[in-house]
Amino acid sequence: MSEPPLPRALDRALDDNAYAGADSASFDAMFRRYAPYVGAIALRILGRADDVDDVVQDVFLDAYRGIRELRDPGAVKGWLSRVTVRTAIRKLKKRRLRAFFRLDDAPEYEHVADAGASPETQALIGRVYRTLDTMAAEERVAWTLRHLAGEELEHIATLTGASLATVKRRITRANDLLKGGHDG
Repeated sequence: MSEPPLPRALDRALDDNAYAGADSASFDAMFRRYAPYVGAIALRILGRADDVDDVVQDVFLDAYRGIRELRDPGAVKGWLSRVTVRTAIRKLKKRRLRAFFRLDDAPEYEHVADAGASPETQALIGRVYRTLDTMAAEERVAWTLRHLAGEELEHIATLTGASLATVKRRITRANDLLKGGHDG
């Protein structure tokens, strides 16, 4: 499996200034190591493969800008997951606004399911993501992290910066919407 290339915007930023006192090769290594992880989180939350590359680049641009604030180098993966969740929430809010003004085409979700999934499973996943599109970004993210990524409630609270009670309420509201969306 080939490593993802460093996006041009990151490459240009690294040419201008090394991150956290390290050379651009260190940041490049971090990108190569964690870009697939960030991409997997983004795909689960967003459900659209065509949005993933933009989110990965945005996450690593944020990482480049904020890496100096990270005190524990061993916490990079968790920190990147929080940045990814925040970036995905912003993307979902923009997407919802664009949909409100009918600036986007209807989404396709055929790439979310595993290639080996049955047509029925692929259709079900498509319906779930279309229902997720109707939710507030925070509800969608909490539900997705819990039910599609298998995260513990406490970890979702950490990733989203919300209290445990708020995360539970968001997941309950999302469950209610999903149940209502499939009864009719």
